[in-house]
Amino acid sequence: MVEPTLLSTLDQGVLTLTLNRPEKLNAIDNALAAALLEKLQAAANNPEVRVIRLRGNGRAFCAGRDVSAPPTERDLELVQGVAVAIVRHPRPVVAAVHGWTVGAGFEWTMDADVVVTADDARFKLPEASIGVFVTGGLVATLPAIAGLSRAKAMMLLGEEFGARQAVDWGLALRAVPTHQLDEVSMVVCQRLAALDPTVVAHYKRVLNAVGLDRFDQAIEEESNATRLLVKASPLGT
Repeated sequence: MVEPTLLSTLDQGVLTLTLNRPEKLNAIDNALAAALLEKLQAAANNPEVRVIRLRGNGRAFCAGRDVSAPPTERDLELVQGVAVAIVRHPRPVVAAVHGWTVGAGFEWTMDADVVVTADDARFKLPEASIGVFVTGGLVATLPAIAGLSRAKAMMLLGEEFGARQAVDWGLALRAVPTHQLDEVSMVVCQRLAALDPTVVAHYKRVLNAVGLDRFDQAIEEESNATRLLVKASPLGT
C-alpha cells in the first residue's frame, strides 16, 4: 500500500499535519498541496481542533516545490491556497521545522503563527536564482517579520542560513536540539490549546488585519509576477 503524502493525527486538540514525501525531502507536488489544503479547510469547521501543528517527515521539513516538472497554474493555485488557509485560519498554526526548509516550504513557515526550529534547520529562498517568483504571500509576511531591507536581501541573494540566524531575525520563536523538536513544539501547541479558542481567533484575526493588511494584495501581485516570468521563460513558450 502506498503511503499517503500527508499524515494527520489529532491529540488533545492538537491536529498534527505531517508532510510525508521523505524520499523527496517533502518537496511539494499537487497531491501533497491539495491534501494539506483539504485538511486545513476541514479543521476550520472542526470544534475538536484547537491548534494545528505543521511538520515534515524524514530529513527535512520541506525542500520547496517539486521541480521534476515545469510549474503549472494549478501549482500556483494550490501553494497559494495553502498559504491563505494558514493565514486566515481561525486556529493558530505552529510550524515545527527541521533540516531543509526551502522555497515554498519556507513560505508556508512564514505564514504560520508560531515557528519552532530545530538546530539543524537550513533555510533558503532560491527562487530568484532559478528565474521564478516567490509565492505564499511572502512579499507581505517576510517584510512584516524581518523588515523590508532584510526581506529584499533574503529573496534576491538567496543565501542559506541556519536556525540561530532565524531566531535572531525573528523568523522563529526558538531553536532547540533536533531530538527535542517534537516535544517542544507540542508543548507550545498545548499551551495554545489551553486558551479560549474565541479569544485566540480574535487575536489572530486582528493581528493579521493590522500586521498583514496587504496580504491579499501580496497574493495577487505574486500571482501576476509568476505568470509573467513563466510566460517570458523558454519553458513558457
